[in-house]
This record gives sequence, structure tokens and C-alpha cells, in this order.
Amino acid sequence: MRKRRNVTYYRVIYGDCDSMAITYYANYLRLFEIGRTELLRELGMTYREVEDNGLFLPATEAYLKYIKPALYDDLLRIETMIGFVRRASSRFDYTIYREENIIVQGYTIHACLDKANRIVRFPDFLLNVLKVEGE
Repeated sequence: MRKRRNVTYYRVIYGDCDSMAITYYANYLRLFEIGRTELLRELGMTYREVEDNGLFLPATEAYLKYIKPALYDDLLRIETMIGFVRRASSRFDYTIYREENIIVQGYTIHACLDKANRIVRFPDFLLNVLKVEGE
């Protein structure tokens, strides 16, 4: 069975921070995207390949719970998991750590759209990447 969890590391740069050297709150969504992109890559599919096949996975919902701030030069561990895969949507769950401390948790939900921006079912090639046997 394939693992549907990815761990990616990211060091906070000065451009991520506000004037107090604290990571600006909206930048955590960018960190979620980094985790999601790397999870898909680890599972054998890049976003570029998804788009080359005429599909798009826009976010339709996002949730973040801020627990502790990330600071300039912190090394963060982004853990990303697939929460669910339905006919035309999927959920990715994220936990961001500084050392062993959770600083942010959240999720994003993504629809599957075709080039005409219509919601479509996930095609088999993408379902085979996202789903684990027995699901």
C-alpha cells in the first residue's frame, strides 16, 4: 500500500515575515501548497501533468488554526496527508511543525475542473495516484 503522507522542510525567509519577524498569516497557505505539491510528486504525479491533461484543482475551501508563530529563519516541517478523495473533490490535511512543536494545522479542499471550468469526476489516472488500495 502506498503512503499518502509527505514530509517537506522549509526555512522561513525574511520575505515571509511581517515587521516583527513573524511569518505573515497568509503565507501558511503557500506552505500548504508546497506540501501538497510535494505529496503529489511523491505519489508520481506533478501539478504540471494534471494541467497537461486538461484538469485543474482549485481550492474551494481552506481552514487554518494558528497555534504558535513561525519566526524568521525557523526550519519548518510540513506534513501533508490526503484526507479524502470523492468523485470530484479531495481534501489535503496539513500540520506544520517547528522542531516538535505544532505551529499550524489545517486543510484545503480542491475541486476537479476541466478546461471549461466545469466540475468533473476525477479521471482514473488521477484517482490511481490519490487513492490507496482498499479505499
